[in-house]
Amino acid sequence: MHRILHVGLGPLGRIIVADLVERGLGRVVAAVDSAPDIAGKPLSTVVPKAGAGTLTVLPSLDAVTNWRDIDCALVTTSSDLAKCAPTLRDLLRRGVSIVSTCEELLFPWLRHDALAKELHDLAVKNKARLLGTGVNPGFLMDTLPVFATAVCKSVRSVHVWRIQDATTRRVPFQQKIGAGLDDQQFAAKIKDGSLRHVGLGESLHFISKYLGLGVTRWEESIEPVKAARDLTCALGPIPKGRSAGVRQVANGYAGDKKVITLEFQAAIGQDNPHDRVVIHGEPPLDLTLAGGVHGDIATSAITLNCIAPLLAAPPGLHTMATIPMGRFAPAHS
Repeated sequence: MHRILHVGLGPLGRIIVADLVERGLGRVVAAVDSAPDIAGKPLSTVVPKAGAGTLTVLPSLDAVTNWRDIDCALVTTSSDLAKCAPTLRDLLRRGVSIVSTCEELLFPWLRHDALAKELHDLAVKNKARLLGTGVNPGFLMDTLPVFATAVCKSVRSVHVWRIQDATTRRVPFQQKIGAGLDDQQFAAKIKDGSLRHVGLGESLHFISKYLGLGVTRWEESIEPVKAARDLTCALGPIPKGRSAGVRQVANGYAGDKKVITLEFQAAIGQDNPHDRVVIHGEPPLDLTLAGGVHGDIATSAITLNCIAPLLAAPPGLHTMATIPMGRFAPAHS
């Protein structure tokens, strides 16, 4: 069983810890969260499914003492790689391999080229490994379309849709897509960068790199999805006409030719949720996951399923295309 250091016990982190124990994939030997209402509490009170025990949530990595007992760290703290960087550096310097849900870490060379090189060098020097993953980015709009082309003789372009009903998603996700906001509030949050699906550009450049599509420029748009009727969600009521969610579209061009289109839409009460990948090539492919993939369940699953493949990879900064193929991991004895 994997011995895990878990960093970040927000809603997603708690789901991952509970699933780790329930699936029999490992045990948490240290847990860290700096939030005053979490640090110092028994892990079993923060995540009841973690089971009874004496493990206490620590306020920082400096408080961890059992480094030799740790096989891998799971970091579920921020979408922003710059904010995660101090934690990642500290772990890599100690030789600890990391699977993180940081969206920008899926393909960090897009926005953080120098930092990506630094983290890679640290990992190699200390014989550690680093991976950013998740359901999206991490699989549905990047890894899945790339791996689907294994049966293709040629690929001209890629079009991916992720259309989600966000009604059952966790509260931070509903906040991130702007559920319940009026036009002025929505525009203000776009301006300050707090309202967007993080990772669409990373997914686009992941596809371009691994399929050799040669994107030379790209663009991204964002707009609210308006509620067509009165709705309600975990954040409260959403009157008709207010934002029920967000729609983002990213296009990548090789010269003047559009070679990648990614369409992301997540809204409360979204009709016909689905995930779809269309490959224009030889042979052409059209894959649809009816109903769509539940983001919280899948993010936890892929994070845990990637531990073993990452640990089997050589030291360094990895992507989902450079580790052994991730798959469902059965329980370890």
